[in-house]
Amino acid sequence: MASAETAAEHERILREIESTDTNCIGPTLRSVYDGQEHGLFMDKLEGRIRNHDREIEKMCNHHFQGFVDSITELLKVRGEAQKLKCQVTETNQKLQNDGKELLTSMDELRQCRLQQRNIATTIDKLTHCLPVLEMYSKLQEQMRAKRYYPALRTLEHLEESCLPQAGSYRFCTIMAENIPRLRTHIRDVSMSDLKDFLESIRKHSDKIGETAMKQAQVQIARDNAVTSQQRSASGRRIRKEMCLGTKVDRNGSNPFSEKDSGILDVEDEEENEIPGAQDLVDFSPVYRCLHIYTVLGARDTFENYYRKQRRKQARLVLQPHSNMHETLEGYRHYFNQIVGFFVVEDHILHTTQGLVNRAYVEELWELALSKTIAALRTHSSYCTDPDLILDLKNLIVLFADTLQGYGFPVNQLFDMLLEMRDQYGEILLKKWNQSFRQILDQDNYSPIPVASPEEYQRIACQFPFQDPELDKIPFPKKLPFSEFVPKVYSQLKEFIYACLKYSEDLHLSSTEIDDMIRKSTNLLLTRTLSHCLQYAIKKKNVGLAELVQIIINTTHLEQSCHYLEEFISNITNVPPDTINATKLYGTSTFKDARHAAEEEIYTNLNQKIDQFLQLADYDWTAAQGGAQASDYLSDLIAFLCSTFAVFTHLPGNAIEHATLPGKVAQTACMSACKHLSTSLLQLLLEADVRQVSMGALQQFNVDVKECERFARAGPVPGFQGDTLLLAFIDLRQLLDLFTQWDWSTYLADYGRPTCKYLRVNPHTALALLEKISRS
Repeated sequence: MASAETAAEHERILREIESTDTNCIGPTLRSVYDGQEHGLFMDKLEGRIRNHDREIEKMCNHHFQGFVDSITELLKVRGEAQKLKCQVTETNQKLQNDGKELLTSMDELRQCRLQQRNIATTIDKLTHCLPVLEMYSKLQEQMRAKRYYPALRTLEHLEESCLPQAGSYRFCTIMAENIPRLRTHIRDVSMSDLKDFLESIRKHSDKIGETAMKQAQVQIARDNAVTSQQRSASGRRIRKEMCLGTKVDRNGSNPFSEKDSGILDVEDEEENEIPGAQDLVDFSPVYRCLHIYTVLGARDTFENYYRKQRRKQARLVLQPHSNMHETLEGYRHYFNQIVGFFVVEDHILHTTQGLVNRAYVEELWELALSKTIAALRTHSSYCTDPDLILDLKNLIVLFADTLQGYGFPVNQLFDMLLEMRDQYGEILLKKWNQSFRQILDQDNYSPIPVASPEEYQRIACQFPFQDPELDKIPFPKKLPFSEFVPKVYSQLKEFIYACLKYSEDLHLSSTEIDDMIRKSTNLLLTRTLSHCLQYAIKKKNVGLAELVQIIINTTHLEQSCHYLEEFISNITNVPPDTINATKLYGTSTFKDARHAAEEEIYTNLNQKIDQFLQLADYDWTAAQGGAQASDYLSDLIAFLCSTFAVFTHLPGNAIEHATLPGKVAQTACMSACKHLSTSLLQLLLEADVRQVSMGALQQFNVDVKECERFARAGPVPGFQGDTLLLAFIDLRQLLDLFTQWDWSTYLADYGRPTCKYLRVNPHTALALLEKISRS
């Protein structure tokens, strides 16, 4: 049983050796040697080998003849193969010789294909790089041309689109590294341009404002053309009353051309049409810088910088020169700068989105308005020339209208002009005070001689004088008043017209203008003219004839007051009977002046009497009096007669208008006589006269009788009976008491209404009695 299994195992191993690769029989043989039957296995192995050898021999014997035949055929084929080899070698050699050119061409073709591929690759790469280079070249060109905003846009496109598509080349890296520096350079250059622009408009605000104000003036003139035509008729009537028109020639400042950053050239002299103020300014630096900072994301920084710089410039513009008040050009330069500043800001407001806003501009305007009004109040207070004040007012109106056209509120400016109106009125009053005084000083206080109708018409054109009786008198003739009257009347109208010129363009109603003119005219009448007349009346060395002529003149001026009322109504188009209309005080002014002249006549007469009385040289101890009046008294009586003859020999019209020799002459004569009587009595009772002889008293009595003869002679017509003698009644009764020594009658009748010596004061009588008793 064991041998059978061994035999089966050996058979299996043999089959495995026959069928297994020699490299893998090691484990099989080891299993044989590990067993105890390897000898038996070797025997079987040799038997198996012999069997295979017999099979091989049988096979070789079976195929031997075929093998011999094959070898024979192979030997035959060897010869033919050798021939074929030679032919192949020869053919190959020929082929190799012929293929060299082909190989060369193929190598060249390969090289060309390689170059073609490289070229295509290069073209493809250049296709992506060329836009970058073109963009960079365009960027450099824009930078050289200082077109920074397009350059910034090009830079942005280059960074976001072109460089990423080009790839990572060295030049792209250099470009990418240079982009921040280019942005910084563009920002700095644009800011530099903005600074140049700000500096330029600061320097040329005057020109910008001047052009804007000229443009506004032209527009206002066009708007008022129809109104001016409607007023032309009333204007001709006013000029007819004035007889002499007033022409105002205003020459604007010479235009100039200025070439600077932000300022365009303008040739006003060659252009009839005034260019717009905004046409003078190139705002591109502002827009460019704004866009650049917006793209860079720094718009807030730019806005803050711009507003801060413009606030600084506003403070500089609003600071007036110390001598601005000296000339109108100083004010004009000041206003031009302010207008130029706000024209620029208004344009920036409407052409940019948010660089400046309405609140910012209004804040600047409020600052400008307060500082401008304060400066005008300060500097205008130094002005003493009414023409300059009037020109300044017109300039302020144009300044206000110009800025109002740009939407700025200007009500405070017009309120300030109304305040300046009072100052203008005071300056006018001072100027007219000088004019009135000059007229009064230069007047000859004589009736105006008129030799021809032309002269009469010239005076009538200046002064509304109507006298039918005088018109009937042939030439030459004399007007009752002196040159003082038409000149003063013309000056009054000139003053009214000066007030009217200030009230123009102040947006006042006709009633307000009328009220303003009337109040100013009343001040002129009650203050200035009244003081001047008082000055003329009170000044030294004024004669009685001059005083009489002043009375006549003031009477005519008083009668002309209603013509002044009509004149004011005509130029203001306000009826004189309007409710609450201010009335002129001319009548009372001239009445007061006339009364002052009358009082001055009385005072002058009394002073002359005092001067004559100072010449009295009585011998109070004389034993006997003379038969004739004293020389000083005779001279005094002669003076009084000649003086009152001036009243009685005045022309009829003058007497009629001046109520002479009626009230004034009678009052003057009565006043002179009373003063003479009082002065003589005082002369008799002077403390220096310690004793009076009866002879001296008789001489004194003769002088008093001379005075009574003068009074009785009626030097001035119009006294009833012996009214004038009453001026000497006190002195007469006193002298009668002493010359007649009628003391018993005086003492007996004292206190009775029918007393003979009723006008004798007991104290006066006692004082004189004491002097006589000492003799």
